[in-house]
Amino acid sequence: MPAARKKVVIRQFDAGPSWGYLPPAGFVEGDAVVLLLPDGRTKPLQLNTIKLIAYVRDFNLDDANDPERLGRKTFLGRPRGEGLWLRIGFPDDDQLEGLTSFDLGFLDMLLEDRGLLLSPPDGRGNTQKIFVPRSAIRSLELLGAISSPSKRVSAERAKELVEELQAGLFEG
Repeated sequence: MPAARKKVVIRQFDAGPSWGYLPPAGFVEGDAVVLLLPDGRTKPLQLNTIKLIAYVRDFNLDDANDPERLGRKTFLGRPRGEGLWLRIGFPDDDQLEGLTSFDLGFLDMLLEDRGLLLSPPDGRGNTQKIFVPRSAIRSLELLGAISSPSKRVSAERAKELVEELQAGLFEG
């Protein structure tokens, strides 16, 4: 198995979790994600049925209810890392907060994979990163642009750019 593939747990709106392997980026093929299952078979999943893709340390196959063991879905206070602090609302009224970098990788993920890649609130948990497809996002709220004091000007500009991007995100 190529080292570029990572362990994932995929949550769908209308089905149970799926376990397998995906690359960190560039995994959307047309309107589907092709999951490499642990037994070597592939399983195509329609992107519009996926709620989130959790990149995990362990599969936890014995836990069908919470295999990704996300833990907290919101930050207890201000995030420690740098980036955009976002709150995502899902069609099933669930919410998730995360931190995403504001760089070319952010734009690539939006354009190529049609979604957002977030660092979860509990960085010590089983879930290392979370990908949320655009089709699963009902609402998106920028809670803050977190940066070091030396980067404050760029963080303010980042907030302006995100607000401009958000203005057109839900149109159409």
